[in-house]
Amino acid sequence: MTDTLTNPLTLGTRGSALALVQADATEAALAEAFPGLRLERRIIKTTGDRRTDVSLAEVAKAEGTFDKGVFIKELEQALDDGSIDIAVHSLKDLPSVLESRFALAAVLRRAPVRDVLVTRDGGGFALSFKACVGTGSVRRAKQVTFLRPDVRVADLRGNVPTRLEKLASGGIYDAILLAEAGLVRLGFLPDSPPGDGPEPVTGVPGLFALRLAEDEFFPAAGQGAIGLEIRATDDRSRVLAQTIGDSATWLCVTAERAFLRLLDAGCHTPVGVFSTLADGGLHLKARVFPEAGGPPRCGEASGTDPLEVALSLFQSLT
Repeated sequence: MTDTLTNPLTLGTRGSALALVQADATEAALAEAFPGLRLERRIIKTTGDRRTDVSLAEVAKAEGTFDKGVFIKELEQALDDGSIDIAVHSLKDLPSVLESRFALAAVLRRAPVRDVLVTRDGGGFALSFKACVGTGSVRRAKQVTFLRPDVRVADLRGNVPTRLEKLASGGIYDAILLAEAGLVRLGFLPDSPPGDGPEPVTGVPGLFALRLAEDEFFPAAGQGAIGLEIRATDDRSRVLAQTIGDSATWLCVTAERAFLRLLDAGCHTPVGVFSTLADGGLHLKARVFPEAGGPPRCGEASGTDPLEVALSLFQSLT
């Protein structure tokens, strides 16, 4: 344990406001668990951060990282060369299959997993005919047009504050879709909604947010969770990460990510899946959209072993 505390631990993170908040949370958890631990931070610009001129799917194809995570390549390179010990990720950005020299060591306690529809008029899903909805996610685009076939979807890039500003400015977007976890972590929304309808977005006058129920608008696998990636052979970092990990979140995301592996699905595949824990059991539901278009396949499964539940969910798809 002496070496564990004496040698500094370097965390790698992206530089967006949300990524830095997630790094803050990781460092706070480590400092509480290991009061003598020396912590350092390295901010790394990733492929997805550099290429904001085109959609994420196009970035992935152009950079040769298709379905391998446009927001992790440079962080993994830093793990490889030893300049960082733990990469802090939004877990939904981390591919479900990692190269053998890397490992997902732990996840922190999960934030809310829902998606949020943000509008200027507070009307929620009562969008005008052919309204324009902004999102950078293929999954969100497929789901919003599944629920509202008349709407138009336009690509939306940038960090959370930038996306909110683009909507507030009154440009081409009538609404945008964002993750509840990011809005909560950055202080734009409280932890819990005051009611069932749209609520004001804190700090951005004129914007209103509607939190979309998970069983109506399916979130991404791992959404709301912070993932800690390490070198697979780094036992010290593994122990440190696992000490601050959350077991309930780990159970849920293990099932969700196993389901993606069975689908052979990557970060840009339009799949919504979410899990709930109740009475000692795990329940999974999924909505899988064909990339060529058409209605989604849906399924659900329950059990106690996350890998078995993921397999049952895969087999239940119709």
